[in-house]
Amino acid sequence: MKKITIAGAIVSLSTGSAMAGNVDRSMQSSMLLFEPGGYAEFSIRRVSPDVSGVGAGTRPGLATPTPGQSSGDMAAGYNNASAGVKTQLRDGLDAALIFDQPFGANTIYPTDTRYFGRGTTASLDTNAVTGLLRYRLPSNVSLFGGLRYQTFSAEAVIPFVTNRPGGVPYAATASQDEGWGYVLGVAWEKPEIAARVALTYNSAIDYSLQTAESSFAGSLNSITEVSTPQSVNLDFETGVAADTLVFGSIRWVDWTEFDISPAMYRQLTKSSFFPTGRSLVSYDSDTYTYTLGVGRRFTENWAGAVSATYEPPVGGYASNLGPTDGLTSMNVGGTYTQGPMEISAGVSYIWIGNAETFTTNPTVTAANFDNNEGLGFGMRVAYRF
Repeated sequence: MKKITIAGAIVSLSTGSAMAGNVDRSMQSSMLLFEPGGYAEFSIRRVSPDVSGVGAGTRPGLATPTPGQSSGDMAAGYNNASAGVKTQLRDGLDAALIFDQPFGANTIYPTDTRYFGRGTTASLDTNAVTGLLRYRLPSNVSLFGGLRYQTFSAEAVIPFVTNRPGGVPYAATASQDEGWGYVLGVAWEKPEIAARVALTYNSAIDYSLQTAESSFAGSLNSITEVSTPQSVNLDFETGVAADTLVFGSIRWVDWTEFDISPAMYRQLTKSSFFPTGRSLVSYDSDTYTYTLGVGRRFTENWAGAVSATYEPPVGGYASNLGPTDGLTSMNVGGTYTQGPMEISAGVSYIWIGNAETFTTNPTVTAANFDNNEGLGFGMRVAYRF
């Protein structure tokens, strides 16, 4: 079985999971290490979500801020890039260098509405470079691991925090900081049937962000401690017939340990419900993302794959900066191979999970975000040497 061209089609499907797990974008894959021989690739993905909500209706004694008002599309489209190179150092020892953008967010609520969150913006950016080594044991088992260097920056403008229409909005800018983490993994392979199972652990990475905040209360410079979450990936694939491969993955991310809590924001959001203030961004539950698909080589030059990605909803209230809960996507991709060159492309249709948000009272729904969707497009160019 020629796994090479089928694998190219699989890689091009990654747009379907680029909205997974809160601010998860790249899935932090280490599977580049398993490409045969020398290999280099560059991928670019474009995800265009359409996420809007409507203010919940007011009930007796339970007021909502803007009942019946539409938020407009608050999720801006974004690009996500990755690149990598892999080489065989000697028999049984491989090395890879991978660049990706593992976490990100881009929130822009339109200003031309009467929705309480109008004018709110937020962005989160990360870039990572990971160096990996893989040692192949004689028993079809291999061990791999390495170091990850990652940068993190974020900013937000949230007018409704002040609760004063026309007043000075709350704003925060967290300057870029960098941190180090590590990757550990183990894999089992059976080349005769194109089978592989790989388990990968990605450590948390800590940052101390210099944060500048401002609001009607004045300005404040402080340090915000943030950690991007640890995660575990289980990737698998196996041949099931001539030129046909079944593949999939399960990803767990420890989102309950992710928290962004600038000092002034904590002070501004103190209430009887939150005596110590609220987090700017935090999550109550971890996420699990599942992918299952099939790839097939049609000719010496052409291969294709289809897959589905599912992330179950976790329930509860979602953040106003990311009002989604779970997703389902269908992904289709193909690869054209000519000599050492491979060109892959893929498209995903994403059903975005419904969510509810609140503002200051965690017992009252402020808005409902239902029936949202997105499209993802990806392209990858690879070269074998």
